[in-house]
Amino acid sequence: MVTLYDYGNSVCCQKVRITLRAKGLDWNAIRVELFTSEQYDPEYLKLNPKGVVPTLVYNGTPVIESTLICEFLDDTFPDPPLMPKDPGERARMRVWSKYVDEGLFEGATEISFSAMFREKMKNMSPALRERRFENIGDPRRRDRYHSTYEAGVHSPFVLYAIYAYERAFRHMEATLSERGPWLLGEALTLADINIMPFVARLSYLGLLEAWTADRPRINDWWARTQEWPSFKRGLSDLVTEAEFADMRTHGPTIREDIDRLLVGLRKG
Repeated sequence: MVTLYDYGNSVCCQKVRITLRAKGLDWNAIRVELFTSEQYDPEYLKLNPKGVVPTLVYNGTPVIESTLICEFLDDTFPDPPLMPKDPGERARMRVWSKYVDEGLFEGATEISFSAMFREKMKNMSPALRERRFENIGDPRRRDRYHSTYEAGVHSPFVLYAIYAYERAFRHMEATLSERGPWLLGEALTLADINIMPFVARLSYLGLLEAWTADRPRINDWWARTQEWPSFKRGLSDLVTEAEFADMRTHGPTIREDIDRLLVGLRKG
């Protein structure tokens, strides 16, 4: 039995759901309401001490961290394979996991927060808003959220996010040019799945073209991704219309600032 503690529009949950769909697996989904702080419930913290989603439980064993969950699923359910057997190719695959875990995850969070979730927090009562900040726990993450709440797209953490995407997309365009049509060549792997939700988030916010207007191979990759059934069933079909509407409404409000900051980064 596979159980996934999940939140629909979480990028980390999305990459796990895409992997589950690619494996043809069914699972029991338990929704964790992030905006009512269910992730900090003591019973949930026993499964995931970090107080984040997703958490996968398989035969009673909890597995945390979305990158590790995806590899666990490939090891546990090896058909169809999503990781190459060759050690060198596995190392190449994990480079893309590093891009996500060391830049794009925080990048997607900061860009989304500055465009969309910041407005939701502005509408909270001061007491509820402060409780949200207190519940974060991790001082570094709390500082990021405070900064982005106060300064929006002008927070230095948003600039770091823009750079993280620029660095990843620069490498992605070159890699697809050399190897394509997927990141490791002919076979779609976890390298692609790990990146998919982070490209999707920019696309749904109406911001992707800021990075990809002159990167045709990424655009071709994204077009193929959107047609892949496991992407549809694991990500796009599970985002609610209200969530799509929020992204479509709020994302374009920061596009001009994103363009300006990107120009500065590229000149530097």
